[in-house]
Amino acid sequence: MTKIIAISGKGGTGKTMFSTLLVKAISQKTNNLLVIDADPDSNLPETLGEPVETTIGDIREELKELTQKDNIPSGMSKQDYLKSRIFEIVVEADGFDLLVMGRPEGSGCYCSVNSWLRQIIDNFSKDYDYVVIDTEAGLEHLSRRTTKNVDTMIVVSDASKRGLGTAKRIKKLANELEIKFKDIFVVANKINEENKSIVENNANELGLNLIGKLPFNNEIAQYDLVGKPLFNINENNEVFLEVKKITDKLI
Repeated sequence: MTKIIAISGKGGTGKTMFSTLLVKAISQKTNNLLVIDADPDSNLPETLGEPVETTIGDIREELKELTQKDNIPSGMSKQDYLKSRIFEIVVEADGFDLLVMGRPEGSGCYCSVNSWLRQIIDNFSKDYDYVVIDTEAGLEHLSRRTTKNVDTMIVVSDASKRGLGTAKRIKKLANELEIKFKDIFVVANKINEENKSIVENNANELGLNLIGKLPFNNEIAQYDLVGKPLFNINENNEVFLEVKKITDKLI
């Protein structure tokens, strides 16, 4: 049975960094892993070291243009066209497959297309043991219910109470929208000895399940600075070792 893990959090907390290292850790346990970059910023391919030429957003626009020109391939429905194109654009990497959602849609109604996409991706995901979704920052993915079938939601926060507050709001909004995650956890990033106990106390005060604390790391900062893929980080990097411990708790 497929297990779906989504990563959320406000911008700048290290959400994509954590997603990348989580993918690295899970891919060491199984090669039947699908990674979905659902963040319109689409930084995950770069941090994974896997260039992507075509996104689902591109296909959505492609379908819109073909429909306007009444030029859908003969014998194919719009949904069949979407399905076939999605299979074509999946990037097969070493240890995982990658699918990038791309930019938000432009003008016009995409309601039926987006509904088809959700169905196709849901069905497509069933062929994998694990699916990791790097969502967009904030709460929009919840209000649009793009993460409704997630088993585990992980919210990445910085050490501030404001960052942890985002995790609290995600938990609250999910309850209001009746989105039932099996588990919701918080990962605190850039933690040191000075703020460690404060973060733990704030998480307890807010009723959040803190599953891991990641230290600030100069090697990761350097990778980000020069644009090196974080997926290639040293196996003994202290942050990656902590992510591996989190992974062992999740799968």
